Amino acid sequence: MEHVVKTVGGPSPVRTPADTPAAAPEPAARSGRHANSALVVLFLSLGGLAFAVLQSLVAPALPIIAQDLHSSTGDISWVLTAYLLSASVLTPILGRLGDMVGKRKMMLVVLVLLAAGTLLAALATTLPVLIAARALQGAAGAIMPLSIGIVRDELPREKVSVTVGLLSAIFGIGAGLGIVLAGPIVEHLSWQWLFWFPLMLIGVALVGVLFGVPESPLRAPGRLDVLGAAILSVSLVSLLLAISKGREWGWDTTRTITLLAVGVLALIAFVLVELRVREPLINMRLLAVRGVWATNLVGLAFGFAMFGTFLLIPMLLELPTATGYGFGKTVSQAGLFLMPTTLMMLVFGPLSGVLNRRHGPKLPLFLGAALVTAAYALPAVVHDQLWHLVASGVLTGAGMGLAFAAMSNAIIASVPATHTGEATSVNSIVRTIGGSIGTAVVAAVIAGNTTPRGLPTDQAFTSGFWVCAGVAALAVVASLILPSARSRRAGQVAAGADAAPGEVAERLTSAGVR
Repeated sequence: MEHVVKTVGGPSPVRTPADTPAAAPEPAARSGRHANSALVVLFLSLGGLAFAVLQSLVAPALPIIAQDLHSSTGDISWVLTAYLLSASVLTPILGRLGDMVGKRKMMLVVLVLLAAGTLLAALATTLPVLIAARALQGAAGAIMPLSIGIVRDELPREKVSVTVGLLSAIFGIGAGLGIVLAGPIVEHLSWQWLFWFPLMLIGVALVGVLFGVPESPLRAPGRLDVLGAAILSVSLVSLLLAISKGREWGWDTTRTITLLAVGVLALIAFVLVELRVREPLINMRLLAVRGVWATNLVGLAFGFAMFGTFLLIPMLLELPTATGYGFGKTVSQAGLFLMPTTLMMLVFGPLSGVLNRRHGPKLPLFLGAALVTAAYALPAVVHDQLWHLVASGVLTGAGMGLAFAAMSNAIIASVPATHTGEATSVNSIVRTIGGSIGTAVVAAVIAGNTTPRGLPTDQAFTSGFWVCAGVAALAVVASLILPSARSRRAGQVAAGADAAPGEVAERLTSAGVR
């Protein structure tokens, strides 16, 4: 027997078993197995760390990999592109499946895919095999939304926001560590060890999730929207392929323009289809909630701005001192300058959770966006001393630590528990798209300001930092759109002060609170 839980703003129902309510007073008690919170967080963190490290670890080593595999610069870039496309396409699908059939079950699936892809990459001797391996790794993009869903379901309510902050920080730290560690690993071992080391983490995470993480009974049963998944895949592949390859192919070529047009048209078709199907892949009405769409705007801006740090600062550090503005550092030395960024993420991620528990997600999201704006404005004004870049990295890490955690917590506070996976998946996709756009725009700025020898000019860095600062400032504006803690509390009183967070979200959205 089933009962229907009303979804956001409209008639599309979400069916759950009658004996499994949409939200219960204590998440940890629902599993009936009293999960060990520390172990759950540890195993989820290891899986997320491995995925995040793999996301950035390969980039600094691409020239060496290309030489070893006898590949051109254009061909080797598919190692990054395949990973990006796979993550973007499969994250919403696997996130939705997690809501439907069980988040732990899907977490095990994505960890197995990640392990298989990483092992294949470590053994690869040809470029096509390495590209296929990276596509398998990208399928694990759903680790983040699945982890957040498991935390929401299994941990006591008072621990959720801080734990989400820690997980979000670890994802950011992993991306930073990838760039920091790539140089020393390649210099002292070989590029294959870029995959052997993460594989060890994945193995521990896989065993840990298998034996240490219980399955939550919270589900949103139904059928996978295959048509919607296919249309969304066409849209994301077309858009991201055009954005990531546009500079190489030419922005005005028929191939690039066609892909952009197909991507936009497919996205429009996806929205229209999702508004009409009974069990959508992504509930469009859910995305219309102010706390969700405003958070996604912030995610888009942060995805863009984050790659300013990962592209501009290492490039500036590695330029020869003979240019008059470069610092002449090696790849390994340049990576070390990103350590303050990763350390600040580790500190400010959990702090964001504390602020969220006391004041709601709006405050840490605003503070994070403001800090990142300052982080790029500083080197845009002056970047002739090493401490300017270090200070920028510290501000960037603090801001991203606050904001990444606050984004996840803002979505958790805005959607029913049965839709955590799909809502956080969308935010992950938005950040990926933002990162792709940011990479393309920053690369275009650099390409448009080069010396006769092909080196970036000092103005290229100034312009690049200003562009990132401007985009980060848009995140500040978007963060102010989020509902305040006072309005959330007022809505909770109207919806029922005794309700659990997921139930409050359902009652608020049903009542029209945006």
